[in-house]
Amino acid sequence: MKLVTGASPHLRNDDTTTKVMLDVIIALIPALIGAWYFFGFYAFFLSILGAVAGELIELFIMRGLRKDKTFTPNGSAAITGLLLVMNLSPDVPWWIMIIGLVFALGVAKHAFGGLGMNIFNPALAGRAFLLISFPVYMTTWYSPTLSFSKWIDTQTTATPLALLKEGGISNVNVSYFDLFIGNRAGSIGETSVLLLLIGFIYLVVRKRIKLMIPLTYIGTVFLMSSLFYLINPEKFGSPILHILAGGLILGALFMATDMVTSPMTPKGQAIFGVGCGVMTLMIRYFAGYPEGVSLSILLMNSFVPLIDRYTQPRIFGEVKP
Repeated sequence: MKLVTGASPHLRNDDTTTKVMLDVIIALIPALIGAWYFFGFYAFFLSILGAVAGELIELFIMRGLRKDKTFTPNGSAAITGLLLVMNLSPDVPWWIMIIGLVFALGVAKHAFGGLGMNIFNPALAGRAFLLISFPVYMTTWYSPTLSFSKWIDTQTTATPLALLKEGGISNVNVSYFDLFIGNRAGSIGETSVLLLLIGFIYLVVRKRIKLMIPLTYIGTVFLMSSLFYLINPEKFGSPILHILAGGLILGALFMATDMVTSPMTPKGQAIFGVGCGVMTLMIRYFAGYPEGVSLSILLMNSFVPLIDRYTQPRIFGEVKP
């Protein structure tokens, strides 16, 4: 019998990076339409600008700085732009968003070698940079406008989690239904749990995403917040509030699941999800910020190489040294 040998990979399919990125963009569209409805046309304008600017910035980095004349856009920078915008306040000036996007792509992504080499989620790194550089713009929130046609004409208000931190659960004046559909203050793309779930289901059906990280992340938040709720419901708030309010759903479904910056093995993904959940609640309960999703995911990103190292499955027949 003739044996033919060849270099890996040996399993191939028709998927490309561009196809995967296109599916993620499609999954984000419901939440972006919701952002337009709840916060006015400026939120939608920021989203389009973020996607286009992301691709142009990456094109300049690759062809102008890294001298890769064969590079063609694949959609990954557009997703970074969209996710960054979805993590911003609805009234953030467009030039601040561009600064965050330059940091996300230039420092958090390409300084590490580009797509597949970055340690931290670029969009979240960009958000963290803006939070440090422009804290007032990044922590000023607005009431929903409930209008498709409005540019922006809203009044400032606190988010439900900020209200909880300031005055306890009795200070939160928004219903669970409004939290679920997105009729509350918050970042551009985080408010509507319903629309985020629609996009997430699309990714699951398309087999672009695995359930381990979202389930362990949200499950940990639910269990821990239930325990704290039993200790002091007025101070710590209900588990449903912690799931529906803030950026947990956006973070758990679309940010923590980033295939580049999350662990490869199911066991590692479970550890990653639990870690994100624990740190999110620790920040919400005991730190200065009412929200903790972005920082918890970035912190757990830094542990991914270590998690991958100690959760590799043992090869059948392998003897431990």
